[in-house]
Amino acid sequence: MEVHHTFFDLTVQNIYMIDLRRVQVLRVVDQVGTVTAAARLLHLTPSAVSQQLRTLARDVGVDLLVPDGRGVRLSPAAHALLRHADEIAERWENARAELLDEADQPPGALAVGGIPSSLDMVVAPAVADLTRSEPRMRVRISEVETTDAFEHVLSGELDVAVFVPNRDCPPTDDPRFEQDHLLEVPQDLLVPAGHPLVGEPDVTLDRAAHEPWILPAPDSCDQHELALLACTQAGFRPTVAHEAREWAATAALVGHGLGVALVPRLVRIPEGLNAVRVPLADPAAPRRRLLTCIRRGSGSQRAIGLGLSALAAAAGRAVAEPVTT
Repeated sequence: MEVHHTFFDLTVQNIYMIDLRRVQVLRVVDQVGTVTAAARLLHLTPSAVSQQLRTLARDVGVDLLVPDGRGVRLSPAAHALLRHADEIAERWENARAELLDEADQPPGALAVGGIPSSLDMVVAPAVADLTRSEPRMRVRISEVETTDAFEHVLSGELDVAVFVPNRDCPPTDDPRFEQDHLLEVPQDLLVPAGHPLVGEPDVTLDRAAHEPWILPAPDSCDQHELALLACTQAGFRPTVAHEAREWAATAALVGHGLGVALVPRLVRIPEGLNAVRVPLADPAAPRRRLLTCIRRGSGSQRAIGLGLSALAAAAGRAVAEPVTT
């Protein structure tokens, strides 16, 4: 009679059964804060996300969710796993780049997102150049606000995001992302044609302290926070008479004499609206910065590298070219 002994270490089994897709679900839940929001972003049902997390917890042998009132929150063990998961994700992004290079494949697909004003400034010109130089490359553009950009990059919905940094952004050394400067432009004061400040030299922002102002609604986009900050630094809090988010709508209200606004130098204002840009001469005149964000480690992938290069080239041209309207 033969007796066969089989040794099977469950710890080894768990190590090799961890599914990186489940780890990615955990990372997205951590970014957006709830299972429901993660499910929406990942195009899954909330129950499917919960099942993925339960399976991952079983794989690693610890609880990843703990009760918190009517909901749940990530456990200390989950946060420990996330620190390792960020390193794993970066290594996987580098591995993908190496595998694609070895396979000698065309660049493939690229998903680029940007805040609305960046689409006209740099994103559309960059993608147009890219599709001409790489005709087999599939590029998709999405409009996205800064508040949503990072979660879309983390989830893989976007490969590159162009955003305006604000107080809610992850820090620049966040291990999940790589953030790099793209361009910086001054903001001009937009006033009605015939306004006393038109044509005056060395206009400072505090000259508009007593004007009615047109701003986007709070929390609607980055410009609301930037405009408030600029006015505060100039020594006043603006009296907001009207709210508008789109630049054309803002310019139309200004052109009808309903108030003044701040507008980035590179934003095109439609002709015929009777709104005039007044450059500001403050030493600390308000400026608007654009940055790019990618998943850490993904920049070595050819499609993403080409996208970043095209955006940098388009940004350089935009800064060099004068704005006519």
